[in-house]
Amino acid sequence: MAEYKVYRDDENKFNFESMVYFCEANDSKNLSLYNLLQITSDIAVEDYNQQGMGRDMLTANNYAILVSRQGFRFHRMPRENEHFVLRTWEEKPEPLQLVRAYEFESMDEKSKGEKLISGLSSWIIVNPESRRIVPTKNFTLRKPTDLQTEHDCLKYGKIQQPENLELLDERVIKYSDIDGNGHTNNARYGAFIADALPANLRHVQFTDFRLNYAKEAKLGQKMEVFGHFNNDEKKLVMVGKTEEGVSFEAELFWK
Repeated sequence: MAEYKVYRDDENKFNFESMVYFCEANDSKNLSLYNLLQITSDIAVEDYNQQGMGRDMLTANNYAILVSRQGFRFHRMPRENEHFVLRTWEEKPEPLQLVRAYEFESMDEKSKGEKLISGLSSWIIVNPESRRIVPTKNFTLRKPTDLQTEHDCLKYGKIQQPENLELLDERVIKYSDIDGNGHTNNARYGAFIADALPANLRHVQFTDFRLNYAKEAKLGQKMEVFGHFNNDEKKLVMVGKTEEGVSFEAELFWK
């Protein structure tokens, strides 16, 4: 088992050193979408935890922090057994959303320092009982940052639903999809998207990925995943729906 470190650097960025394990790679031996979302979510949670804002502490103060939108650029997907460092940090919040950035960098000897993935995400603060959004100015457990940096990835944002969506996949939300918030874990949507990919797109080199969460999918609900292919723009739009409406929207771009 490889050793890894978690630490805060001189720029106050939170660093996580690890590797892509066999179970985290897909059949192309690249880090899977599911595990990308899992790693970035977990490291964000651990960043807060080490600042004294763990989930129990947040709950005691009537807060929950939920990922809302994400955008990633794949310079090169980390490979099975490749060592990497993931850096994450908060940026200046928006009125209703916290903002967090990510950078994956290779630590292997032959590719040390190579940029692998860049990402930007937004997170909403909600009251765990009412699920009402809390303005970021009212989140007073820590002093917000004014940091704003340039990002070489697509910014999270609204995803337009095209017409003529076709059904790509359907599934039922199972017990193993549910996390401690009582609904489908955000990373599981990466698996839903990968499972809905048609065979001819399973092994293409994706360059950009955006994902928006709309409505929490719950245990026992049927999820239908629809898609629209734009071969001129080399873009696939996916929309996941339950009986309660749209659950997620995603965009994938390829070369």
